[in-house]
Amino acid sequence: MNIESPKALKPGEARTPGQSTKDVILRDPNPAPWPLVAEQYQFIGDADIPFDRYTSREFFDLEMKKLWPKVWQWVCREEHIPEPGDHMVYEIGDYSFIITRTDSGEVKAYYNSCLHRGTQLRPGAEEEGYALSGNDFRCPFHAWTWNMDGTLKDLPCDWDFPHLDKEKLCLPEAKVGLWGGFVFINMDHDAKPLEEYLEVLPEHFKHFFPLDRRYIEVHLRRTLPCNWKAGMEAFLEAYHSRETHMGGTPIGNACTNAQYDIFGDNVNRFIHTIGYPTPTWPEPETEEDIANAMAERIMAAQANRDKLEPKYGIDMSQFSESEMLDSIEYFVFPNMFIFPGITLPMIYRFRPAGTDVDTCWFDLMFLRPLKEGEEHPEPPRVVKLGLTETYDTVPNMDKPLAAIYEQDTSNLERQQRGFKASGKRAQSLANYQEARIRQVHITLDKYLKA
Repeated sequence: MNIESPKALKPGEARTPGQSTKDVILRDPNPAPWPLVAEQYQFIGDADIPFDRYTSREFFDLEMKKLWPKVWQWVCREEHIPEPGDHMVYEIGDYSFIITRTDSGEVKAYYNSCLHRGTQLRPGAEEEGYALSGNDFRCPFHAWTWNMDGTLKDLPCDWDFPHLDKEKLCLPEAKVGLWGGFVFINMDHDAKPLEEYLEVLPEHFKHFFPLDRRYIEVHLRRTLPCNWKAGMEAFLEAYHSRETHMGGTPIGNACTNAQYDIFGDNVNRFIHTIGYPTPTWPEPETEEDIANAMAERIMAAQANRDKLEPKYGIDMSQFSESEMLDSIEYFVFPNMFIFPGITLPMIYRFRPAGTDVDTCWFDLMFLRPLKEGEEHPEPPRVVKLGLTETYDTVPNMDKPLAAIYEQDTSNLERQQRGFKASGKRAQSLANYQEARIRQVHITLDKYLKA
């Protein structure tokens, strides 16, 4: 706890008075995995960030040229393509890929373009999804056809192409990496290995319920009226909770005492406690206040265990109060969010909606635990929501969480408009609570300036 005036502290040292996230988690009766009490923060600057980064076509085009072809990005789950011949399409801007599993079980990512005259082999954009049990990729224009392993299967009228070597007409590939049941691709074949890119993530997630032993309960994709970075930055801090979520939601309990960690260029995190009332300042908390708050938190965690144990058939007593309650959110640059908790097991992804600067796609999954020995069920089809459709219309969507997501995304159109209307032309970020946003831009610049 730090009660000094912010002016008397070095930049980035100030914290809200009262119990910190770490203080609360260390008081939980069920000990949390060690990553949840680890801390790693350093001051990384306080310069304003220009709004042109969210509105400029030139900046967007630079990202498409220098960012997206160089980063590891999550494209699907392995259960989307469980058997040989299963495949799906993933798109980012103008780039389009077919993700498939070959007869040998290997996962491949092919550029979704015929080597004849460029026609997409599989439909993309709004038709993006997954398909089961295919056996080849046939162009609808002239029927050039490839096997699942990317080798050429059929070139109609091959007598008219003596200048081509059919042995060399394999579909070009992106680099593929697998981790936690997720499939990642990278267009840069010289990129560092995925496990190295993920920094602390593989080690931390050894101590949580395994991601590859979870199944997709809900998957939605909503179009949001903002640049892709603005969309995801709304979820990189809990500072907004005291205003955006002030309507009595559980998330509103987590305000300025959230913990923020920056583990490297590619991975950062926040943890904010739920079930523990926001510290009241300037009145200090007494030991009685703390004991009463912890009693509420312990009861809330047990209520979640009682609710979820019969639903998922998993012994919830093995999980700490933090895993049963808190919003624990890891971010992987440039656009992936992973929550290792049991009650809040979300996965987010933000990317441009096609080539539009001012809109983005927000993918949201809930990954629920599988019982011991249980196989992954077939994933649900993604529910696609337009700009005005609401989260509560999605089948199996938790209604209180739907209301929270509605609050989270309600500001984004006004923010995108405000970027363009601004006389200041830049945003000023908090040193601690919005450090994760700043880290995103620092890492982004390393790609754009390379």
